[in-house]
Amino acid sequence: MGTWDSGPFDNDTAADWCGDLDDADGAKRPELVREALSRAAGADGYLDADAACQAIAAAAIVAAQQPGGQPITSPYAPDFLLDGGRLDLPDDLAVLAVRALDRVMAADSEWRDLWQEPAAGDVNPAFDAVRGLRRVLTA
Repeated sequence: MGTWDSGPFDNDTAADWCGDLDDADGAKRPELVREALSRAAGADGYLDADAACQAIAAAAIVAAQQPGGQPITSPYAPDFLLDGGRLDLPDDLAVLAVRALDRVMAADSEWRDLWQEPAAGDVNPAFDAVRGLRRVLTA
């Protein structure tokens, strides 16, 4: 996984998934978001980093459409969202996104292992980004 920053779209896997979402028929996009979230939320055993990265990107898209959500500005996000487009997402996706993020942050997650828990008092921007998404989704 090539990673260049700690944001939800700042890695090859998330950027590729966003490209696929951008290329998809508009009517199929909500289901692609659901699938990415479900893969992580329902994963048994050790969660693969690719599934985690896709889930984080999907959760960021869901969070951006919630009250208090941050607009998506990353150049690696789907172009249709950067151009002001929106997705008509079912309300249950916020709950699913929280479950997916909790799974990403669990002890048996490759994504978590790659980012490592910071030492007491240290800042971990990737963990902070995921926690920030979770706060928006549970507000």
